[in-house]
Amino acid sequence: MRMMRLTGRRAVGEVDSVYAWLRLLAGVLTSTIGGVGMWSIAVVLPTLQADFGVTRADVSLAYTAVMLGAVVGGPAMGWLSDRFGITVPVAIGIAMLAVGLALASQAATMWQFTLVHGLLIGGGTSASFGPVIADISLWFAKRRGVAVAICSSGSYLAGAVWPLVIQPLAEWVGWRHTYFGIAVFCLCSMLPLLLALRRRLPRETGRHSAPVDSHRARAFAGGGNGLQLLLMLAGLACCIAMAMPQVHIVAYCTDLGYGPARGAEMLSLMFGTGIISRLSFGWIADHIGPAPALLISSSLQAASLLAYFGADGLTSLYVVTSMFGLVQGGIVPTYALIVRECYPPSEAGSRVGLVLSSTLAGMAIGGWMSGAIFDATLSYRVAFLNGFAWNLLNMAIAAWLLLRLPRRRLARFA
Repeated sequence: MRMMRLTGRRAVGEVDSVYAWLRLLAGVLTSTIGGVGMWSIAVVLPTLQADFGVTRADVSLAYTAVMLGAVVGGPAMGWLSDRFGITVPVAIGIAMLAVGLALASQAATMWQFTLVHGLLIGGGTSASFGPVIADISLWFAKRRGVAVAICSSGSYLAGAVWPLVIQPLAEWVGWRHTYFGIAVFCLCSMLPLLLALRRRLPRETGRHSAPVDSHRARAFAGGGNGLQLLLMLAGLACCIAMAMPQVHIVAYCTDLGYGPARGAEMLSLMFGTGIISRLSFGWIADHIGPAPALLISSSLQAASLLAYFGADGLTSLYVVTSMFGLVQGGIVPTYALIVRECYPPSEAGSRVGLVLSSTLAGMAIGGWMSGAIFDATLSYRVAFLNGFAWNLLNMAIAAWLLLRLPRRRLARFA
């Protein structure tokens, strides 16, 4: 009986346990539901423009506000997670998201709508992204790459699921009732998930969950902060490049004469294959290490961006878009894995939050930059080339990390 009790405690109190996988499921659901803040505007954008009587650029500012709110909220929520556990930032995020969606449904002007998205919805959404991924990384050692990849797929699942829910609801009851209904749903569905996340990793287990090489982070300038800044620059660069197809593929297809419906299908294809990419590169990172996995994924993304130059036909666009999705999803999770290998678990939330916030900043900057380049040149060719240039910077950083970080995983795999 004593042995059974010990075994039972092991199942719920150690890394790579049954409870860890159940916690991962709760984390994915939290990210998927909480990710609604990043996709609601894109679906109802034309309706908002007509309702408020503003320009397309004015409506797009609400999306920018959400991303900026997430950029600021990510590190703050990560700091709270490091000190009080994941339930505190997630609970705050749920409240901010629900209140923000409810207030947005009652907005009388576009500036009120945008302000609510920046201050509440963006910050609330950030709690279900970086902090949840960092928390899950603490509960896995042997299969950490796969676990982080699965958890980070929640944001892609949100992009695949929520538009299919919001679009028919907005047509049926209007965008205001849809927003309010989503606020109620988020509150009712996410609060029970806190019960699955309330357990904290035992301190003794946490110390052994991640063998941290103290020389790794100090191999960079600033006693470890140099590596942090380098990862943030890498995240910014890769997502500026990534934003070109993700944000503008619908407009690109429309300009080529294929219509927005085909573009929406390609966007859905991109996110669907992106989930496969994240899972595949999580497995790869477990076997050869996150730095080599980052370089491989980044190099393939650069190649797929160049492939868009020769993809003018509908079939070729589908092929290149699926290829892009199959490689780009593997980049972001590797940053969290590198942080977990180079820094102690007590800093995981804040440091992962900083890196993943830089990726969101890259998406915001890249989306705007590609649009500005199109306005100046009346073509997306230069915008694709701009994305490729930023991707080269990411590849250079990945190669530098591969040279500077120890290669014990590569040797073990060989």
